[in-house]
Amino acid sequence: MRRGPFRDGVFTSALHEPRTAVVLGRWLGGALLVCFLTGLTSHLLQNPPTWLAGMLPSRPVDGYRVTQGLHVISGVAAIPLTGAKLWTVYPRLFEWPPARSALHALERLGIAVLVAAVLLELFTGLLNTLQWYPWPFPFRQTHFWLGWLATGGLLVHLAVKAPLVARHWRRAQAPAVAGRRGFLASVGVAVGAVTLTTAGQTVPWLRAVDLLAPRRPGSGPRGLPVNRTAAQAGTVAVPADWQLEVDGPRPFRLTLAELRELPQYEAVLPIACVEGWSVSARWSGVRVADLLARAGAPPGSAVRVTSLEAEGPFRVMEMPAPYAEDPLTLLALALDDEVLSPDHGFPARIIAPNRPGVLQTKWVARIEVVR
Repeated sequence: MRRGPFRDGVFTSALHEPRTAVVLGRWLGGALLVCFLTGLTSHLLQNPPTWLAGMLPSRPVDGYRVTQGLHVISGVAAIPLTGAKLWTVYPRLFEWPPARSALHALERLGIAVLVAAVLLELFTGLLNTLQWYPWPFPFRQTHFWLGWLATGGLLVHLAVKAPLVARHWRRAQAPAVAGRRGFLASVGVAVGAVTLTTAGQTVPWLRAVDLLAPRRPGSGPRGLPVNRTAAQAGTVAVPADWQLEVDGPRPFRLTLAELRELPQYEAVLPIACVEGWSVSARWSGVRVADLLARAGAPPGSAVRVTSLEAEGPFRVMEMPAPYAEDPLTLLALALDDEVLSPDHGFPARIIAPNRPGVLQTKWVARIEVVR
């Protein structure tokens, strides 16, 4: 006989039953699916395979803002849903004996992998919104592969449990259980509460109730939050003789004064970051397409942008042709008609539509034409 908190007869709630688990599973599965698809979109925009890079769209301008906002919103919503789902089914997780056959052992191993992958994915993702990485492994790569592992485990679990799910899918098929409606309603309220109090960092009309989000839009220089400051990047002191180097068939260099003498354009574009926050701002500067034309870049050319920062995973950024040729893509020199602050990328930064914030390179030193 087992003893302790998992002994026989200890699970007394009537809500440890299939219908409740199926309803919560539908909600959780929807949240995880949205989270996976939008996370995959973010990964492809940041690390596109060669065959896809030239097909990435620069419009709509708010595309990444929407998809990454949904990614973080659905991920946050999945946290209380996962807790409620595990509470409902946890008596089955500790059933005895742990394996009744080889097939049953494989099923339980799959459940263990699924639960571990989902918990680790949500935990690391939540800490990423806080920009806190207390682990030795690289976040982006680990988060990406955990997403595949969790999604694959979920599909296998659904395939195994399909007959049980089908029997309890409709309310009329399930026997009435006291407290089920109240429990599901309380879970719905919890999910709604954490969503409403965190989604304001990317949904403008929810900013009044943005109480729990790690970032408050409107903070930072010129009302624009900053993830990586000039001090953190080691670019506080920009060389007095700074020049932009443009390398192509007809290479040239331009001082900041010469850049300001070129035709200037404005664009209202968002900074949308992987942590889920986004803010639109009015930028002005020189069109990247004009710089490439002056350098003799052939049509369809991509660019490689290098920052002044000494090191960092995005010090060198590749920009596919659809972005480089878009008339809204600027080498920005000003924000809201004021010279860029050091934290916003002085003397010049890239701003492009439908791009992750980490690819909006600050402190630009060099633009190179690549095919």
